[in-house]
Amino acid sequence: MPAKGNIVQNRAKGGVKLSEDVGTDDDDAAVMSDTDDESDLRMNNQSLSERSMILRSSLCLKRMKCILTTILKRGVLLDVYSCSSFDNHLSHKISSSEIDHLMKRKWRYTWKMPALNQSSCYWRGTGTCAIKDSDVNAHYDLKPRLYKHWLESFNASGGSNSYYDIMHHNKKPFYLKGMEEDSNIMDAYLMHSLNHIFRSRDLIVKNERELAKNQDSLEGKAVDSESYLDRGFTRPKVLILLPLAGIARRVVKRLIQLTPTKHEASVENLERFYEEFGSGRTEDKDDEDGPELHKPKQSAKPPDHQALLGRDNDNDHFMIGVKYTNKGINLYGDFYSSDVLIASPLGIITKIGEAEVEKEKDFDYLSSIEILIIDHADVMLMQNWSHVNTVVEQLNKLPSKQHGTDIMRIRPWYLDEQARFYRQTIILSSHVNPELNALFNQHCLNYQGKIKLECKYKGVLPKILIPVRQIYERFDTESIAEADDARLKYFCEKVFPKIKDSVQNGVMIFISSYFEFVRLRNYLKSQAASVCLFGEYIKRNDIAHVRGQFFRGEKKIMLYTERAHFYYRYKIRGVKNLIIYSLPERKEFYPEIVNLLEESDSMNCRVLFSRLDHLRLERIVGSAAAKRMVDSEKSVFVFA
Repeated sequence: MPAKGNIVQNRAKGGVKLSEDVGTDDDDAAVMSDTDDESDLRMNNQSLSERSMILRSSLCLKRMKCILTTILKRGVLLDVYSCSSFDNHLSHKISSSEIDHLMKRKWRYTWKMPALNQSSCYWRGTGTCAIKDSDVNAHYDLKPRLYKHWLESFNASGGSNSYYDIMHHNKKPFYLKGMEEDSNIMDAYLMHSLNHIFRSRDLIVKNERELAKNQDSLEGKAVDSESYLDRGFTRPKVLILLPLAGIARRVVKRLIQLTPTKHEASVENLERFYEEFGSGRTEDKDDEDGPELHKPKQSAKPPDHQALLGRDNDNDHFMIGVKYTNKGINLYGDFYSSDVLIASPLGIITKIGEAEVEKEKDFDYLSSIEILIIDHADVMLMQNWSHVNTVVEQLNKLPSKQHGTDIMRIRPWYLDEQARFYRQTIILSSHVNPELNALFNQHCLNYQGKIKLECKYKGVLPKILIPVRQIYERFDTESIAEADDARLKYFCEKVFPKIKDSVQNGVMIFISSYFEFVRLRNYLKSQAASVCLFGEYIKRNDIAHVRGQFFRGEKKIMLYTERAHFYYRYKIRGVKNLIIYSLPERKEFYPEIVNLLEESDSMNCRVLFSRLDHLRLERIVGSAAAKRMVDSEKSVFVFA
């Protein structure tokens, strides 16, 4: 790894040469022909806020997965010749006091605003309020040609007629909209990403031209390098993390559609992309004019499961680079020559692992990411969330090699290892949980602050179709570290003795996490309990056997995990007694699990929870009821 001191010393020598990796050949020239001399489309107020954010929404209402990206700050009209928000944000010189404040990670949310068209939701943010006003005609600092192309393509498909609409409408994720694709949310963050890429490329090309002129006029004398700081260590500027290849196919397809026609005309390696990411249906390649319509299969699975994991490619191991050139779009480009990286957490983790084993490889292409988008984070929670944490931790680090970059042109905050304070992180999820909150609080350190969406929930109890007596039992715990032990202790002392003494079969114990599953499995085996296991790692060949054992009463107890339900969504027969050891993260699973008691005579369900389960609890019983259950001196609550 080049020493930071050496890089700074080299810059101090003065003189600037044309970049060897960007802007010197026709393919790598700027994609947008409108130059910096053309007045930008302006929005109201100060520069757009580059903010880390987390969106928390309700799925039983309309899910507002809307994006506040850098698109929401507005006020007085800027002079048409002033710098864009892109320039303002990246040219800011962060102070040591700002860094000290950010590193304390003590966030103070100073403002709160109601969310548009959502009476039960509101925005909270740090710093200056970013969403005081609304302007449906604002162009949000988008490149003119990019905005015009989006407007034409979206109007043609009967969609929204302003960029404001796609950011403020209340939308469900595609897998909860029957089988109809909704690209509004995707459009918002893809337009934002494209705008950032195009502005970055235009600035580099502009500086290349000026440098060429200056070097000719100065006859080889040194040029003031401070005027031409326009890049990071490597080219990729946007990283989009997605959980499944089927979702990645939608994103790449829409990315191509949103690219101005000149560059959309030629897409390299498109056939290969559809072979690897498509579903094998030819209409994937032909349907380029509007939202996709998916024909449902004849299946017993719920529609959302079919849309998310059924028809489409459910592979969770992929990574692809997208490169923009003057001639078009290149899919499967080398990561170092790509502008956008689209990957699953597992896909990047594999590349990082390969680089750690094979010394000739590296993952320095993550060193200069300026926009990180984590879409469908709720689905990633059903995978291995630690992979997401690892990927984010590896962003914006000093590279191990120079990779042909002109170090005289690198922005100083890259050299000072401050890039993470400039990176914008956008997290989109149907709900929030402690792991997601930890990522947001620990690794999202943008100097301009944070915004998050908070909602009040009505709960999903009305979706239970049978008269089940649901008994919620609260156990006490002093801290998060002790919560798992306290839950297991309560189960062993208060719940299991009744199961052990009962002659009734058909006891299902629903468990949210695999860690809890393993602990409970080990305990039941130590008690010589008659138990069958249905976890997420079960072999497909064993599923029918396990279900049969439970249904026929050959095994008294079934341990069933939330992830197993997420991936398989089987209707388990033979459930006569239900114990929810830990509440599900995904609230729509709760009525599905409780409704499995339809063949039971007792119609009873016991639910264990603690005060630390408040986030899950409010999604299921409703925010008002959850608050009462957490604050009350009573520890047992009954819903019938």
